[in-house]
Amino acid sequence: MLNAFALQNGGLVRVPLAAGAPPPPEALWIDLYEPTPDEERLIETALRVDVPTREEMREIEASNRLYEEDGGVYLTSTIVTKLDTDAPQNTQVTFILRDGRLITNRYTDPLPFRRYVAYAERHAATCASGPAILAGLVESIVNRIADVIERVGSDLDGVSNRVFSHPHRRGGQDFREVLETIGRSGELIAKARESLMSLGRLLAFVQQSAVVQLSQEVRTRLRTLSRDVIAMSDHAGFLGNNVSFMLDATLGMINIDQNNILKIFSVVTVFLLPPSVIGALFGMNFQHIPMSAQPYGFWIAIGMMVLSAVLPWLEFKRRGWL
Repeated sequence: MLNAFALQNGGLVRVPLAAGAPPPPEALWIDLYEPTPDEERLIETALRVDVPTREEMREIEASNRLYEEDGGVYLTSTIVTKLDTDAPQNTQVTFILRDGRLITNRYTDPLPFRRYVAYAERHAATCASGPAILAGLVESIVNRIADVIERVGSDLDGVSNRVFSHPHRRGGQDFREVLETIGRSGELIAKARESLMSLGRLLAFVQQSAVVQLSQEVRTRLRTLSRDVIAMSDHAGFLGNNVSFMLDATLGMINIDQNNILKIFSVVTVFLLPPSVIGALFGMNFQHIPMSAQPYGFWIAIGMMVLSAVLPWLEFKRRGWL
């Protein structure tokens, strides 16, 4: 799908395109969303750029993601998407700056793009050029990642309250749900850190590029974004360490609960073993067993079994083992 946006009526609006026609000269942002080969060739011919393929966008080498070619700057970044689902994933988006325009190539529809389109329709001052639109898109992406980091921090606070609550309040809760929450939080933080690292390299490269002409306002916005990305990366690293700590703590609590269960079985075994021995002795089929022929013999055996169970229990209580 090929979309073109131009500055009209106080904002950035979508420009209708005829089938097979190139974008109009006034278009500042050309967005390729899951482009067909014909659409890629059309943009390459009309705007004199080399749109990278999906396989090229997945290259991890910095030289294949950030480079200058024929008067244009090519920037490929990793963006975390599907954050409101149980299966978030990272995808690649390419930004191309050439002749004051911005060209984006993507194979997913992340929420920050839709939010920026709605925002740019009402704020013309922040999207007057291709670099300004790039700064706005990156701002929207960074804000989305910030929302993710805040949500992970809140989830970890809830996990901490559940794991370290008093045993009587914790009760016999199932730690499976806690482990699932920790696992989702760890996955989100890992993907957010990868995206932030990629955006940090993109921002540094575009600010150092001699090909792109950046206004002072755009440079200020990009520097602010760079500082935000660094701060968020540090906080994401802290949350990553917290995820590891909570995972170890949860596994430790599971081991404690399992040990308590085994302890109960062990104590019960100790309490029941002496009565079992006494019962086995009086249950032998020998002819002469002490007190077996006496009327009170049964009650004496019962009393001995009860006493042999109560005495270990009292001793365990005295030593503080129970």
